[in-house]
Amino acid sequence: MIDPPVGGVSHDRQIPLEGAVNFRDLGGYRSADGRTIRWRSLFRADDLSRLTRPDRATVRTLGIATVIDLRSRAEVERERFPVDEIPVGFHHLPLVATLPTFDEYRSGPAWFAGHYLDIARGSGLQIAQALGIVARPESCPVIVHCAAGKDRTGVLVAVLLALLGIPDETIAEDYALSEKAMDAQLRRLVERLPEHEDEIRSVASTMLSATPANIVALLDGLRAEHGSVEGYAAAHGAGDDVVASLRHGLLE
Repeated sequence: MIDPPVGGVSHDRQIPLEGAVNFRDLGGYRSADGRTIRWRSLFRADDLSRLTRPDRATVRTLGIATVIDLRSRAEVERERFPVDEIPVGFHHLPLVATLPTFDEYRSGPAWFAGHYLDIARGSGLQIAQALGIVARPESCPVIVHCAAGKDRTGVLVAVLLALLGIPDETIAEDYALSEKAMDAQLRRLVERLPEHEDEIRSVASTMLSATPANIVALLDGLRAEHGSVEGYAAAHGAGDDVVASLRHGLLE
């Protein structure tokens, strides 16, 4: 289960914003060796291109130093985090070239298990690069995000949390928290793509699902193919030194 606040200190995991609906802190999760992720150091989020003025003030207050955008080139060319107003280290590391089709979503929620493994296989270099960025002391606080903050972000965050020694059950529970934001995500998606409203609504139950078993299947698949999540990361260039730096910088 997701751990309660450590040391009597309470933090809000969900960061309420007007222009983003799935922005949350990954702090407080307990690793297998009893340490916890530092609060206000590592965040996951959905699209950050439409932050309002109050949102931008919140981001400044959080002291964000780095933004890692996992969306495709086409998505980023349309709109992105407001780096001109909030200077950060901005890194674009696309995990997919094209988004899934409506027909793929019609396969049902279990389709994501294979999709996540395909992302990890096809974008190992980008994931390893992201891990290296997060491992740098000067990068934190850091946000990793995609469009919904669920799928591409979910793959990277699952790998990252596993390398920090967070149990699979907790990783899956954190992933499932995204489902709370999906009603709002659906409204935003329909507003942006009104010409596809019928198609979007026809696959929404799959497209916006966050079934915990799918992220566990990803981790199981990586271990089956590489022996461990550490082995997966090392195979793509994020070796023991990166993992050690992640643990040193993010765990307390």
